[in-house]
Amino acid sequence: MRLDIYRKVPKDLTQPTYTGAFISICCCIFMMFLFLSELTGFITTEIVNELYVDDPDKDSGGKIDVSVNISLPNLHCDLVGLDIQDEMGRHEVGHIENSMKVPLNNGYGCRFEGEFSINKVPGNFHVSTHSATAQPQNPDMTHLIHKLAFGEKLQVQNIQGAFNALGGANKLESNGLASHDYILKIVPTVYEDLSGKQRFSYQYTVANKEYVAYSHTGRIIPAIWFRYDLSPITVKYTERRQPLYRFITTICAIIGGTFTVAGIIDSCIFTASEAWKKIQIGKMS
Repeated sequence: MRLDIYRKVPKDLTQPTYTGAFISICCCIFMMFLFLSELTGFITTEIVNELYVDDPDKDSGGKIDVSVNISLPNLHCDLVGLDIQDEMGRHEVGHIENSMKVPLNNGYGCRFEGEFSINKVPGNFHVSTHSATAQPQNPDMTHLIHKLAFGEKLQVQNIQGAFNALGGANKLESNGLASHDYILKIVPTVYEDLSGKQRFSYQYTVANKEYVAYSHTGRIIPAIWFRYDLSPITVKYTERRQPLYRFITTICAIIGGTFTVAGIIDSCIFTASEAWKKIQIGKMS
């Protein structure tokens, strides 16, 4: 058939050589190595990140979930409270919903755990004695922060981010009468998996200062302040996998390219070998 572009060469016109066999074996090993490398890349999920200006979680009702876990080893649980304020006029003293206090050091200390929501506007929440019925003379605000996180928890190993930047913050050796200010810049974060499902979380950066505050009436009652503001920039992580057509194209390129290069090398070696044989025969003659 004239339409056959893959015409066959009769075996009588071909000549096997040891060099060709060696090159063929090396060629197969090389192609197998490249094939396995491409297969690994095809199976592995790639995470691509991008930045844009928008509020990703519009269905949240303008709220952000917060989870806090903090130990105050020198302050009794009856004195510990959580207060929430923001620029929308919210002012809540002694927030107790979804919170728990666990006594430490035989009742002399307290671990406070709480989950609550904040509005997506600048504000603060603080751990203090403001909600106590009777204010202590010298409240000790030394503390250890176990967790402070916003939004959903992302259990993804390949993402490096500051989702719990204050986790492990140790102020146990600080001045017990000092207030602590943690200034947080919250960054909305979206994670989209291969199925298109999105999860919403928040990273944050933090700066802190420690001080003893006074007014004209005397020393101000110390507290642990978390002052926050939201960044307009959203970070989005997207899971991607190499398309099947690109994987097939790469495999074809590997096979075709390897055979072509191997054929050129074998042809050069064979031609050089034949020319050398003719030279040797000519000398013998």
